[in-house]
Amino acid sequence: MSKSSASSSDAALRAAEVRLRDVMLALPQVTEEFPWGHRTAKVKGKMFAILVLDERGLHVTTKLPQSNEAALMLPFAEPTGYGLGKSGWVTARFAAGEVAPVELLSLWIRESFNAVAPKALTDGGKGAKAPRSSQVKKSTPVRKKAVPVGKKPTSVAKKVASGSKKTVAKKAALRVKTPRTARRGTSSRPKQS
Repeated sequence: MSKSSASSSDAALRAAEVRLRDVMLALPQVTEEFPWGHRTAKVKGKMFAILVLDERGLHVTTKLPQSNEAALMLPFAEPTGYGLGKSGWVTARFAAGEVAPVELLSLWIRESFNAVAPKALTDGGKGAKAPRSSQVKKSTPVRKKAVPVGKKPTSVAKKVASGSKKTVAKKAALRVKTPRTARRGTSSRPKQS
């Protein structure tokens, strides 16, 4: 391969990397990090895509829980190393001169994001955007009734403290004392002579 054709194929892979990076960073709350010297996209601290462009070519790694099997049928895809392939991670490799299917890889990046991101941020949640602070509903904690020192709580106080009638019923059932003879497995009927 001549020097000019090699540089044009490198330019094509570089353009694919730029486009895929734009796709990653357009997703909500995504950060870009370089933990091993490779471009990594994370959401809420969880990695969902890795882009590597080096002398060997372009490598795109994503988690594909739905399309894993179909992706692995493609000639450029393989299970990701280090045991990640068992969890649905797929790496697509493109050498210089090969054409990277940017639209397909963009779909993979979105699928990987949806697999890793909290549901509130994904397409499966209420929206693909993060909730605004005005939309966040805060729950109020259940207030426990104060019981004076030295006194045992009443059943009403126990219900408020536990927060559940079923839990109170279960606790009450455990407190029921059985006759000593019944615990030993003997009959509670009086002996007849």
